[in-house]
Amino acid sequence: MIATPAWPPQSTPRLFVEPALTQGEHRRIDGQQGHYLASVMRLKIGDPVKLFDDATGEWLGVASEVRKRDVVLEVREKLREREAVPDLWLCAAPIKKGRIDWVVEKACELGVARVAPVLTRRAVVDKLNLDRLRAHMVEAAEQCGRTALPDLVEPVKLAAMLRDWPEGRTLFFADETGGVPALEAMQAHPGPAAILVGPEGGFDAEEREAIRAVPGAVGISLGPRILRAETAAAAAVSLWMGAVGDWN
Repeated sequence: MIATPAWPPQSTPRLFVEPALTQGEHRRIDGQQGHYLASVMRLKIGDPVKLFDDATGEWLGVASEVRKRDVVLEVREKLREREAVPDLWLCAAPIKKGRIDWVVEKACELGVARVAPVLTRRAVVDKLNLDRLRAHMVEAAEQCGRTALPDLVEPVKLAAMLRDWPEGRTLFFADETGGVPALEAMQAHPGPAAILVGPEGGFDAEEREAIRAVPGAVGISLGPRILRAETAAAAAVSLWMGAVGDWN
């Protein structure tokens, strides 16, 4: 017996679009996305495209017009609702270009709800191109099948973040001087959470004490080896997703 193929096929192009999609509309795709569909993927009239909008879910679009620089897609049907997102923030100190791009890309793939850059004393970077970082998140979401994007907020100084820390949200911070084993700590504190990771040089002593003074702050250990900042971020998020997030 021949199996019924899935529709649309997994090789179908997949794009993030704004604003929110509605069934039956004809959405014009131009710019880099239009070039990608028309010239790179060589889309033809009648070909399918998966679309998601970070609001309503994922939709099936079908090409109704194809030109050199733009494509018109008829939005036919909803394929999936927008995914439920675990309530986890990643608060990461900015690090060098390329490495911070990798951090936000993996944060999106792993399923965080918010990426919140935090400025610390030992950080070697104090300015971020948020448009570039968001583009990396969009590309990651397109490739890994996410129907939601993390919120990406403006960088804030550590002192300001700690001063305004929301009640009821556990703050797990990677403490290079020692802490509770991360998995144990996360299992003991389910619920809304954030992971705070410092820069290449770590937090200084004064910053560490200020973090510890926040109600709900928990210092965690990420094992016996010294991890680079981007590795620590990915490892901590993965542990949380496995302990109390949507991996368990």
